[in-house]
Amino acid sequence: MKEQQPIQDEMETGVKEELENADTDNVTDDGTPEEDVQEQAAGDQDQALEAETEKLKAEIEEHKQRLLRTQADYDNFRRRTVKEKEELGKYASAKLITELLPVIDNFERALGSVSDVPEAASYAKGVEMIFRQLEGILKAEGLTPMEAVGTPFNPEYHQAIMQVESDEYEEGDVVEEVQKGYMLKDKVLRPAMVKVKG
Repeated sequence: MKEQQPIQDEMETGVKEELENADTDNVTDDGTPEEDVQEQAAGDQDQALEAETEKLKAEIEEHKQRLLRTQADYDNFRRRTVKEKEELGKYASAKLITELLPVIDNFERALGSVSDVPEAASYAKGVEMIFRQLEGILKAEGLTPMEAVGTPFNPEYHQAIMQVESDEYEEGDVVEEVQKGYMLKDKVLRPAMVKVKG
């Protein structure tokens, strides 16, 4: 019997040690169960990944917006460039035509004064043919004279040099054209110099 007691004591001691070892294997130094520590670590890792994912999503959205703005700026630039090229082509001859306007004015004055001299009729006819040819070329380029007399004064198309009295026209109407105005396509090349009823 006595021999059985030490064996039993030994067994109990071995079981106790096993239980103690089992408990201490699953517990950290501060006494927290190891499973809780692993869950907490996994939770922290998930939060870190979630935060990183959100940060990356925000960066992607920012880059996407920047790309869209850049694309819109490029489209606007392209449209503006095309429009400027069209304008340049449309009004490329504006400078030359502007410099030719005094020549046209002088032709008209010359033709107006020559008709009074009968001896210069053939000469006047030749000058008129040259003038009509020049007018035709300029018309093909889009130059058209303005009709000012009898129309209401418009500062976009007319340059008033004086006010006059007239029974024939209403107040604010153009009474007389001192210098002819011209349009180049849909743009005022030179406003008409006019007298307006005051």
